[in-house]
Amino acid sequence: MIRLYYIIIAVIILCSCQNKTSSENQNSEITMQIKKSSFGHIKNEEIFLYSLTNKQGMIVRITNYGGIVTSIVVPDKNGNFADIVLGYDNLDSYIEQTPYFGAIVGRYANRIAKGSFTLDGESYSLATNNGPNHLHGGIKAFDKAMWDAKTFQDDNQLSLELHYLSKDGEEGYPGNLDVIVRYILTNDNELKIEYKATTDKATPINLTHHSYFNLAGSVDQDILEHTLWIDSDNYTVVDESLIPTGELRDVTGPMDFRTPKKIGNEIADVEGGYDHNYVLNSKGKFAIAATLVDSLSGRVLEVYTSEPGMQFYSGNFLDGSLIGKNEVVYKKHFGLCLETQHFPDSPNQSDFPNTILLPGEIYEQQTVYKFGLMK
Repeated sequence: MIRLYYIIIAVIILCSCQNKTSSENQNSEITMQIKKSSFGHIKNEEIFLYSLTNKQGMIVRITNYGGIVTSIVVPDKNGNFADIVLGYDNLDSYIEQTPYFGAIVGRYANRIAKGSFTLDGESYSLATNNGPNHLHGGIKAFDKAMWDAKTFQDDNQLSLELHYLSKDGEEGYPGNLDVIVRYILTNDNELKIEYKATTDKATPINLTHHSYFNLAGSVDQDILEHTLWIDSDNYTVVDESLIPTGELRDVTGPMDFRTPKKIGNEIADVEGGYDHNYVLNSKGKFAIAATLVDSLSGRVLEVYTSEPGMQFYSGNFLDGSLIGKNEVVYKKHFGLCLETQHFPDSPNQSDFPNTILLPGEIYEQQTVYKFGLMK
């Protein structure tokens, strides 16, 4: 009997070890995958949510409504995963009230003065949805469009390709603009965004991505302790309605992030907070534009782009009226945006880099958000 007892104990221990090993192996082996699920309906049309998971366990969730990135889940220095972008748990909230959380912004990101411009001798009138000015493409722009979606996967990356045809006259813009945006998640924890567009009539175009980042992974705190570096010597000076005056001013002073500093260090010296277009030193050549660091979590975000500018927005208009994921109240400075772009109001500013796309031309640009940890 004693011998039988020890045999039974040995078998139990062996099975326990085998189960533990199997469980550990299962947890350590993450399968690259794309999952598609329902995210709700708009006028009887089903909207989908696409979840992309890479081999390191990073997850990016994107809906074909507005091309919105609803979640970016990455690890901290202790290996704990958390969502580091602001947003909502459901489609209805994105429809009802959102300050462009995670969206594709277009046909023209940022502002156009007084909602008007002249092109080839013809005047065009756009919606004035930001005081006296036109903002982020208008009232029903790309952030509210239903995009056609395709998914692709190989050994190194996952991608979601979104397509939208913005018809001639939509939101007041000329030309049928055919747009493709590809979100690509690599196994190096990069979220690449590739933009491509063609038109049959000359039209302004300026596309960007509008995620609100908070690298703490817990939005019960603001981003003022985040450290930011921006590769820019100048910014576009704006008037009281945030329209560029045409002046490119040296960043020396509170606008200067050429030496990394905490966002909160001098934000009180910037009227209204940061909401400015930085003129990148790369001048439209693909290069690193900014680095964002949260020392508590150890998370790092590097931004690379082929665009000549980047709007740094410190979440000044978040006022506690929006309730986001997990019932968190989004207060002032709870998230920040790093919107790679051409300059605001370029259709009315001849000295700014060109934003007019002509028939026969191809609009192409790329931005990469690369996530890592402090060394």
